[in-house]
Amino acid sequence: MDFLQWLFEARLDFGNGQFLLFREVLGNVFGLLSALGGMRRRIWAWPVGIAGNVLLLTVFLGTLFGNPESVDLLGQAGRQVMFMATAVYGWVRWSQAKSSNGTAVEPEWASWGTRALLLVALLGGTAVLTPIFRALGSYEPVWADAWIFMGSLLATYGMAKGWVEFWLIWVAVDIVGVPLLLSAGYYASAFMYVFYGVFTLIGFFVWMRVRRRRIHDQEVAAVRVETAHLDPTIRRD
Repeated sequence: MDFLQWLFEARLDFGNGQFLLFREVLGNVFGLLSALGGMRRRIWAWPVGIAGNVLLLTVFLGTLFGNPESVDLLGQAGRQVMFMATAVYGWVRWSQAKSSNGTAVEPEWASWGTRALLLVALLGGTAVLTPIFRALGSYEPVWADAWIFMGSLLATYGMAKGWVEFWLIWVAVDIVGVPLLLSAGYYASAFMYVFYGVFTLIGFFVWMRVRRRRIHDQEVAAVRVETAHLDPTIRRD
């Protein structure tokens, strides 16, 4: 209990009412580790991410968890719950697909139809959630909070499915998230969003390169099989 009390109360004050919660920093560190695990396609990315989600949930519902100086970001808080639910799905799916080399999923490009659905879901979901979050008292501009929530939902689902494009959805989330978090006073999260933006671009190119290498290896293997079929004297190993 002493540790939990310290965890909830630990913060760094900058004066003029500005402060930084240790929970916010720690939650974002877990989020970064989860993103690193996702880029390497490791199953442990999901439980590590859940731990960070729990911590950040207590941060973005600041007034509920005893931080009267904080403002509530309902979209940010809601997405932590969404993350945990989606992480369970991703955890199970990656566990079932785990290969002998420890990687859990093979990156694939989404179809054009799926890409269109993702875009419609992002824009439509933002439009639907904005008045709901505003009625619940979320921080302005509420559309940005709704955009972050929907983008995070779609990106996490895309990661679970193994779509390369999920990294680009994160970039769209980060672009909107940085100014929103700065204006709300969540400086640690805003800084991490900047870092995430760079990291997600790297992750996109890493997954794209993995996808290209796998296609190349499959083409080479197919050529070898065809050549061996035409000339039985050629070894197939």
